[in-house]
Parts: sequence; C-alpha cells; structure tokens
Amino acid sequence: MGYKVLARDDITSESVRMKVAAPHIARKCEPGQFIMFRINEKGERIPLTIADFDRAQGTITIIFQKVGKSTYHLAELQVGAEIRDFVGPLGRHMDVGKIGTVACLGGGLGIAPIYPKVRALKEAGNNVVSIIGARRKDLVILEAEMRAQSNELYVTTDDGSYGLHGFVTDQLKLLVDGGRKFDSCLAVGPIPMMEAACKLTRDLKLPTLVSLDTLMVDGTGMCGSCRVTVAGKTKFTCVDGPVFDGHAVDWAEAKSRQCRYRPQEAEALEKYRRERGAS
Repeated sequence: MGYKVLARDDITSESVRMKVAAPHIARKCEPGQFIMFRINEKGERIPLTIADFDRAQGTITIIFQKVGKSTYHLAELQVGAEIRDFVGPLGRHMDVGKIGTVACLGGGLGIAPIYPKVRALKEAGNNVVSIIGARRKDLVILEAEMRAQSNELYVTTDDGSYGLHGFVTDQLKLLVDGGRKFDSCLAVGPIPMMEAACKLTRDLKLPTLVSLDTLMVDGTGMCGSCRVTVAGKTKFTCVDGPVFDGHAVDWAEAKSRQCRYRPQEAEALEKYRRERGAS
C-alpha cells in the first residue's frame, strides 16, 4: 500500500505542488523537516522539504522542481496515484521562539521550504519581513501565501520582470541602508543565494540560519553522502540539519559536493526520456 496523491497542480512551468495523504507524518512534523520518497520499488530515494502540512486532514504538501529522472517521474503522477515510500518526518526541526524582527529570504524553489518557517515565526509573535525572488515573474511561487504570513513582503526578479530588479540580497541591503533593523535572518534557496546572503549578513553582524538541501541517499546518517562542514566539524544534513548557522558553513565544500553526480544524473534523465518517448 502506498501514499495517495490527493491534489496536484503545476504552479510554474518548472515546478509542481502535490498534496499527499500521510497522517502519521502530518501529526509529528515541524517546520524545517523533510521527507524521503521513492516512487516504486526500483526508484531512488529523494529528499523533499515539507512545504506545508495539515494535521487535521493528515496531509503533507511537497513542492518540487523537475530537474532529474525521479522528479520528472513524480511530476507525471496524477490525483489518485500512489507513491511507494514516503518517509518522515526526518531531520531536526527549526527552533522557533520570540526573536524580534526577522528577515526571511527565499530564493527560487527555496520559497517552498521557507514558507512553514515563516508561518511559525509569525505565530510566535515575531515581526516577519519576507523577501522572495526568482529568475523571472512566472517563476515566483507562493506569493499570496507568503504575504499572508508576513508583516511585510518584497519580491525580486533577476530580469526585472516583477518587483525589484535584482536579488533578494539587494532588497535586504536596501532595507538596511534605509535604516531598518533586524534581529535575525533566515535564508533558504540555492547554495549561491544562501552563500551570498551569509556574506552580506556577516558584514552586518546579523545572525543567519540557512536550510541546506544536500545530496542524500538514505536520510538516516548512515551513508554520509550529505555531510557538510559546519564550524570546522563534520555534520550530516539529514540528522544534524537541515538548518544550520549559515556563517559557520563551509560553502566551498558544499558547492563542490553538490555537483559530484551531475554526469550520472544527466545520463539517467536522458535514458528516462528516451524510454518514455518510446513507450
């Protein structure tokens, strides 16, 4: 018996949102945690951050980008289909308390995993200033949802087609230069975006948390594939994270390890496309 897909929609040309029936995960998950899925017995294990959850309905929402064989295959599933394995909640949840004014930076698909964190920060009584960005207007996701859970929301696009022409870090710098004071920062998105955010906030002496999306195999700390160096010590994203002090992450190492299977990933996707085209 698998985990049924209850709802599905293409939120951009590249990204899909799915609501999955998983009551045992919904009962226990907290912002910052993730699941591992496997479509069928021959599928690979893939981690996805929990983008939303509903304890009463027993559902987990995932948002993913079609980038490799498994995510392309997952995107083909329609309402009523079943996912063979859907395991969680995994990882350490983000500690949420009364901090003050928090800058929340979400880049690209990172807007999905930052959403439940933003909601939790707002519910804890913080003043949440959210800045979300994408390459262009049609790739901006969850704008309405983020606006509803933020005291202020700013949007940026790389090409200037919507909001500020620039990056989320440009908007944060504009706010700081304009006299805004922040007590903490949370940045979630591609590694280059999080690294740039941490470089800026380090100069500002602003404590910053990031949520890493490293390559994983088993999600339990056994394989070591997701290891990162934080404050000079080896950590495993799946059990020690995924939320870490961004100023302590070895970003050069993280970028290097994230690329190590690119040729194999491209080969697997090309083979999958050929097979689907032939069927």
